[in-house]
Amino acid sequence: MDIQPNVQQYLKRIGYNGPLNPNIEVLSQLQELHVHTVPYENLDILGGIPISLDIPHLFNKIVTKQRGGFCFELNALFGWLLQELGFNVTHYFGRFWRGETNTPSKRRHHILHIEIDNRRFIADVGAGASPRQPFELIENIEHIQGDEIYLVQKSAPYGWMLYERKHGELDPIYSFTEEPNLPQDYETTSYWCQYSPESVFNKGAKVYIRTKDGRNTVDDQEFRIFTSGQVHIFSPSTPEEYAQALIEHFGIKLPFELK
Repeated sequence: MDIQPNVQQYLKRIGYNGPLNPNIEVLSQLQELHVHTVPYENLDILGGIPISLDIPHLFNKIVTKQRGGFCFELNALFGWLLQELGFNVTHYFGRFWRGETNTPSKRRHHILHIEIDNRRFIADVGAGASPRQPFELIENIEHIQGDEIYLVQKSAPYGWMLYERKHGELDPIYSFTEEPNLPQDYETTSYWCQYSPESVFNKGAKVYIRTKDGRNTVDDQEFRIFTSGQVHIFSPSTPEEYAQALIEHFGIKLPFELK
């Protein structure tokens, strides 16, 4: 198939050079590579940079400038890529449960529904807590991905609930319903995430990327580098050290200084 230059550039950004058939094997490889190369991050919000969900803006930020973003940015652009490659994509809203003090949270997560040969999958590159590969939308089927186990169950009030099995217990991650959404449906919630006093996204840095050895995270000033069952925790002492740590551990070079 003929691939337009911006699609080729996106595939290069995530390091993919394989076949482009719209099947589950390709989808799985694209998602796996994406979560290892494009970080989840809210740094523009902290820098006072308004978030645009227009595809050209997202492409410039995430692909050209090699930044990351939060779910409304990452999954919007990943959904665009999948559609350009011939996948059947529907956009859903989700509601986070993991890490919430007031469960359930506001509906503030963007996920992707992909239909392939009459099978249904959920793809998500927009949250650190989500699986590294798509999972099929079948109730109570365990999806084993490395040392992680996921499954979904129907929840009468909230639609589908995604769980991770940890130490034999089911830990809820997020729920979602099957109502199709348009790009403009995410703008109001994205604005709330940026500016509401109740939003967690404007309180401190949240950065996450998977690595071949584990994952790297930032929670406000604290960096955590997970490797082979160990974790190195540190807090840079100067803005310059902070900026250098973002480059070293996430590939993020900010055009502004975080306050």
